[in-house]
Amino acid sequence: MSEQTASDLEPESDRQVFARQRAAIDASARLPVLGFFTGSVFWLFAGTVLALLASIKLHNPQFLDDASWLTFGRVRPAHLNSMAYGWASQAGIGVLLWLMARLARAELSHTRLLLSAVVLWNVGMLAGTTGILVGESTSIEWLEFPPFAPPFFAIAFALIAVSAMVTFRNRREPHVYVTQWYLIGAVFWFPWLYTAANLLLLYTPVSGVAQASINWWYAHNVLGLWLTPIGLGAAYYLLPKVLGRPIYSYQLSLLGFWSLALFYNWAGVHHLIGGPLPAWLITLSIVGSVMMVIPVITVAINHHMTVVGNFRELRYSPTLRFIVFGAMSYTAVSVQGSLQSLRTVNEVTHFTHYTVAHAHMGVYAFFTMIMFGSIYYIVPRLTGWEWASGRLISFHFWTTALGMVLYFLALTFGGWWQGRELNNADVPFLTIVQNTLPYLQARSGAGLLMAAGHLAFAVLFALNLLRFGAPRRGPTLFVERPNNAELAPTVAPAGS
Repeated sequence: MSEQTASDLEPESDRQVFARQRAAIDASARLPVLGFFTGSVFWLFAGTVLALLASIKLHNPQFLDDASWLTFGRVRPAHLNSMAYGWASQAGIGVLLWLMARLARAELSHTRLLLSAVVLWNVGMLAGTTGILVGESTSIEWLEFPPFAPPFFAIAFALIAVSAMVTFRNRREPHVYVTQWYLIGAVFWFPWLYTAANLLLLYTPVSGVAQASINWWYAHNVLGLWLTPIGLGAAYYLLPKVLGRPIYSYQLSLLGFWSLALFYNWAGVHHLIGGPLPAWLITLSIVGSVMMVIPVITVAINHHMTVVGNFRELRYSPTLRFIVFGAMSYTAVSVQGSLQSLRTVNEVTHFTHYTVAHAHMGVYAFFTMIMFGSIYYIVPRLTGWEWASGRLISFHFWTTALGMVLYFLALTFGGWWQGRELNNADVPFLTIVQNTLPYLQARSGAGLLMAAGHLAFAVLFALNLLRFGAPRRGPTLFVERPNNAELAPTVAPAGS
């Protein structure tokens, strides 16, 4: 019989058990989550290039005008779908899977199926984006991929949903956290939205004004019931995790979740104010949009009261700074969306660059910034390697944050005046077009800023996967903490 020391006979402490469980969870999630993150970073960069081409063409139509596949009508939808399904959805799926496993305290289930899902999703992205660029777009906003592409996403997401829900069923943690409420909601809502919209618009298309109403039902809810739950769920997990304090109110968080589920589904049709739809349908959508102030205010209070007294930590933690920026943007874009649904406001902003600014505030300033912060937190735990440079992370934050602010302000003010002039019969249309040029040029400048940040992010991600540079003993911070006090680390030894 082999000899045993006294320490071998001592039972493990709860802390040691949890550390061992976390290490096993991260090991199970490593390949599929990093696979989705890798795909998301690739499509973020590809979508950025397409975005710059589309933006420049708005104020310089002759730019690369000798290639049909680079015309604005093809580049713009290719950009939108690259960012929505290539970057945002894949980043969100990676975050969703890791959070579900961590909060369930269970290893991620069916990892081989998830690796197949990574391949299927990116094959669908490549096929769909190529189809748009060669002229096979459906011309249905947010669903421009040709009919041969959606089945790839449908099969891939079925595999993802199986893994997520089996992981939840196998949970060791009896308490269901608010983050899990949001993640489970996203898992159930997205397949319903995506399959219903594709069936009714592509495969067995309805006729007449029903097409427009279904299109905007989907386009609005793919943000509110797919991306938003993942973004809010990540914020609810990471704010208290990084700060080392509990969320302010569990009851408020549940109120925010259920009111989001109740009201957001009705909001999309307000984009068709003035269209040939029943007045009651438009009014119901406006009411749903205005009632969204309930989940927005509850989430804002919960996030603010969780961080209050600790805003100084924004100077140090990359994750915290991105998450707080995204959470504040969620409040701003949601209040703006409720106001924009009112008829008196909509009659000015409709068909203008104002709505473009609003859409980017939601998908980029809110969701994308929270995904950046989440990836900065999660990846080192999967690779066991810290980020190469706090300065490069800071560069990433400031270029994307300032670029988004410039983008939003330029198109918001430019779009408002564009709408005012469109409603004035005395202003010639060509004059209106010429008056928007400075705002569109500012948009391109903002895009260049964000592109620089995306390049920095891609470099950081690649260096981390390659385990480049000298190993760090502590987390990568923007600046070193003067008192050497530990903030909840952005990385930690195996199992943390």
